[in-house]
Amino acid sequence: MATTPKILAFAGSTRTGSWNKKLIRIGARLATAAGGEVTVIDLRDYPLPIYDGDDEENNGLHENAQKLKSLFLSHDALLICSPEYNSSIPGVLKNAIDWVSRTGPGERPLQCFDGKVCALLSASPGALGGLRGLVTLRSILGNIKALVLPGQFALGKADQAFDEAGELKDPKSLAVVQTVVEALVQTTGKLKG
Repeated sequence: MATTPKILAFAGSTRTGSWNKKLIRIGARLATAAGGEVTVIDLRDYPLPIYDGDDEENNGLHENAQKLKSLFLSHDALLICSPEYNSSIPGVLKNAIDWVSRTGPGERPLQCFDGKVCALLSASPGALGGLRGLVTLRSILGNIKALVLPGQFALGKADQAFDEAGELKDPKSLAVVQTVVEALVQTTGKLKG
Protein backbone atom coordinates (compact mmCIF):
# COMPACT_ATOMS: atom_id res chain seq x y z
CA MET A 1 0.00 0.00 0.00
CA ALA A 2 1.36 3.44 -0.93
CA THR A 3 2.15 5.94 1.81
CA THR A 4 2.25 9.73 1.68
CA PRO A 5 5.77 10.56 0.49
CA LYS A 6 7.67 13.36 2.16
CA ILE A 7 9.36 15.43 -0.53
CA LEU A 8 12.08 18.03 0.00
CA ALA A 9 11.95 20.62 -2.82
CA PHE A 10 14.55 23.27 -3.58
CA ALA A 11 16.19 25.24 -6.36
CA GLY A 12 19.91 25.12 -7.01
CA SER A 13 19.99 28.91 -7.06
CA THR A 14 20.10 31.56 -4.36
CA ARG A 15 19.10 34.48 -6.62
CA THR A 16 15.96 36.21 -5.35
CA GLY A 17 14.29 36.41 -8.78
CA SER A 18 15.47 32.97 -9.88
CA TRP A 19 13.39 31.28 -12.58
CA ASN A 20 14.29 27.98 -10.92
CA LYS A 21 12.76 29.18 -7.65
CA LYS A 22 9.58 30.06 -9.55
CA LEU A 23 9.52 26.64 -11.19
CA ILE A 24 10.19 24.76 -7.93
CA ARG A 25 7.23 26.52 -6.29
CA ILE A 26 5.01 25.34 -9.15
CA GLY A 27 6.43 21.81 -8.94
CA ALA A 28 5.93 21.74 -5.16
CA ARG A 29 2.32 22.86 -5.50
CA LEU A 30 1.65 20.17 -8.11
CA ALA A 31 3.37 17.52 -5.97
CA THR A 32 1.18 18.49 -3.02
CA ALA A 33 -1.91 18.23 -5.24
CA ALA A 34 -0.71 14.77 -6.31
CA GLY A 35 -0.63 13.57 -2.70
CA GLY A 36 2.88 14.42 -1.54
CA GLU A 37 3.82 16.16 1.69
CA VAL A 38 6.19 18.83 0.38
CA THR A 39 8.70 21.00 2.22
CA VAL A 40 10.17 23.84 0.13
CA ILE A 41 13.50 25.28 1.24
CA ASP A 42 15.80 27.99 -0.09
CA LEU A 43 19.53 27.21 -0.10
CA ARG A 44 20.09 30.91 0.66
CA ASP A 45 18.80 30.13 4.18
CA TYR A 46 21.61 27.58 4.68
CA PRO A 47 24.84 29.38 3.75
CA LEU A 48 27.86 27.10 3.78
CA PRO A 49 31.59 27.60 3.26
CA ILE A 50 33.14 25.80 0.30
CA TYR A 51 33.57 22.19 1.41
CA ASP A 52 37.08 21.59 2.79
CA GLY A 53 38.01 18.30 4.44
CA ASP A 54 40.47 20.04 6.75
CA ASP A 55 37.74 22.43 7.89
CA GLU A 56 35.41 19.49 8.59
CA GLU A 57 38.14 17.61 10.47
CA ASN A 58 39.08 20.62 12.59
CA ASN A 59 35.62 22.11 13.20
CA GLY A 60 33.18 19.27 12.54
CA LEU A 61 30.17 19.46 10.30
CA HIS A 62 29.05 23.05 9.71
CA GLU A 63 25.85 24.00 11.57
CA ASN A 64 23.91 24.64 8.33
CA ALA A 65 25.16 21.36 6.88
CA GLN A 66 23.71 19.62 9.94
CA LYS A 67 20.39 21.40 9.42
CA LEU A 68 20.32 20.38 5.74
CA LYS A 69 21.25 16.80 6.60
CA SER A 70 18.37 16.63 9.07
CA LEU A 71 15.98 17.81 6.36
CA PHE A 72 17.33 15.31 3.84
CA LEU A 73 17.14 12.46 6.33
CA SER A 74 13.55 13.27 7.28
CA HIS A 75 12.29 13.22 3.67
CA ASP A 76 11.80 10.31 1.27
CA ALA A 77 12.38 12.17 -1.98
CA LEU A 78 13.99 15.23 -3.54
CA LEU A 79 12.55 17.59 -6.13
CA ILE A 80 15.42 19.71 -7.42
CA CYS A 81 15.21 22.55 -9.94
CA SER A 82 18.70 23.52 -11.04
CA PRO A 83 19.94 26.29 -13.27
CA GLU A 84 22.76 25.59 -15.69
CA TYR A 85 26.02 27.45 -15.15
CA ASN A 86 28.59 26.98 -17.93
CA SER A 87 27.06 23.65 -19.02
CA SER A 88 27.04 22.28 -15.47
CA ILE A 89 25.37 22.82 -12.09
CA PRO A 90 25.82 25.86 -9.83
CA GLY A 91 28.54 25.78 -7.19
CA VAL A 92 26.01 26.41 -4.41
CA LEU A 93 24.13 23.21 -5.33
CA LYS A 94 27.27 21.09 -5.65
CA ASN A 95 28.58 22.46 -2.36
CA ALA A 96 25.32 21.64 -0.57
CA ILE A 97 25.45 18.09 -1.96
CA ASP A 98 29.08 17.74 -0.87
CA TRP A 99 28.32 18.84 2.71
CA VAL A 100 25.16 16.75 3.04
CA SER A 101 26.93 13.67 1.71
CA ARG A 102 29.36 13.61 4.66
CA THR A 103 28.83 10.66 6.99
CA GLY A 104 27.92 11.62 10.53
CA PRO A 105 28.14 9.58 13.74
CA GLY A 106 25.87 6.53 13.58
CA GLU A 107 25.03 7.08 9.90
CA ARG A 108 25.54 4.78 6.95
CA PRO A 109 27.73 6.20 4.17
CA LEU A 110 25.64 8.48 1.92
CA GLN A 111 22.58 7.88 4.09
CA CYS A 112 21.06 11.23 3.03
CA PHE A 113 20.98 10.07 -0.60
CA ASP A 114 20.97 6.26 -0.53
CA GLY A 115 17.65 5.13 -2.04
CA LYS A 116 16.26 8.68 -2.10
CA VAL A 117 13.92 9.14 -5.08
CA CYS A 118 14.75 12.27 -7.08
CA ALA A 119 13.04 14.23 -9.84
CA LEU A 120 14.81 16.96 -11.77
CA LEU A 121 13.64 20.24 -13.24
CA SER A 122 15.54 23.12 -14.76
CA ALA A 123 14.89 26.60 -16.10
CA SER A 124 17.20 28.71 -18.22
CA PRO A 125 16.89 31.60 -20.67
CA GLY A 126 18.73 29.44 -23.22
CA ALA A 127 16.93 27.29 -25.75
CA LEU A 128 17.87 24.02 -24.02
CA GLY A 129 16.46 25.12 -20.67
CA GLY A 130 19.39 23.94 -18.58
CA LEU A 131 19.37 20.41 -19.99
CA ARG A 132 23.18 20.09 -19.96
CA GLY A 133 23.28 20.89 -16.25
CA LEU A 134 20.70 18.19 -15.56
CA VAL A 135 22.99 15.61 -17.18
CA THR A 136 25.67 16.51 -14.64
CA LEU A 137 23.22 16.55 -11.72
CA ARG A 138 21.77 13.17 -12.74
CA SER A 139 25.29 11.70 -12.83
CA ILE A 140 26.23 13.08 -9.40
CA LEU A 141 23.04 11.89 -7.71
CA GLY A 142 23.19 8.47 -9.34
CA ASN A 143 26.77 8.01 -8.18
CA ILE A 144 25.81 8.76 -4.57
CA LYS A 145 23.09 6.09 -4.60
CA ALA A 146 20.00 8.21 -5.28
CA LEU A 147 17.28 6.85 -7.56
CA VAL A 148 16.86 9.54 -10.21
CA LEU A 149 13.65 9.15 -12.19
CA PRO A 150 14.05 9.13 -15.97
CA GLY A 151 11.43 11.83 -16.61
CA GLN A 152 12.59 15.41 -16.22
CA PHE A 153 11.75 18.88 -17.50
CA ALA A 154 14.00 21.66 -18.82
CA LEU A 155 12.25 25.00 -19.38
CA GLY A 156 13.85 26.94 -22.23
CA LYS A 157 13.51 30.72 -22.62
CA ALA A 158 12.60 30.92 -18.94
CA ASP A 159 12.97 34.70 -19.01
CA GLN A 160 9.77 34.75 -21.12
CA ALA A 161 7.98 31.71 -19.68
CA PHE A 162 6.32 33.13 -16.54
CA ASP A 163 3.45 35.55 -16.17
CA GLU A 164 3.30 38.39 -13.61
CA ALA A 165 2.02 36.00 -10.94
CA GLY A 166 4.97 33.63 -11.44
CA GLU A 167 2.90 30.99 -13.23
CA LEU A 168 3.90 29.22 -16.43
CA LYS A 169 2.28 30.76 -19.49
CA ASP A 170 2.43 27.57 -21.57
CA PRO A 171 -0.07 24.87 -20.50
CA LYS A 172 2.03 22.19 -22.24
CA SER A 173 5.03 23.05 -20.05
CA LEU A 174 2.83 22.94 -16.96
CA ALA A 175 1.52 19.52 -18.02
CA VAL A 176 5.08 18.16 -18.31
CA VAL A 177 6.01 19.47 -14.87
CA GLN A 178 2.86 17.82 -13.53
CA THR A 179 3.82 14.50 -15.13
CA VAL A 180 7.32 14.66 -13.59
CA VAL A 181 6.12 15.45 -10.07
CA GLU A 182 3.26 12.95 -10.18
CA ALA A 183 5.79 10.25 -11.10
CA LEU A 184 7.90 11.35 -8.12
CA VAL A 185 4.95 11.15 -5.72
CA GLN A 186 3.69 7.82 -7.07
CA THR A 187 7.10 6.11 -7.26
CA THR A 188 8.14 7.30 -3.80
CA GLY A 189 4.81 6.29 -2.29
CA LYS A 190 5.09 2.78 -3.72
CA LEU A 191 8.73 2.31 -2.71
CA LYS A 192 8.20 3.61 0.80
CA GLY A 193 4.80 1.94 1.29
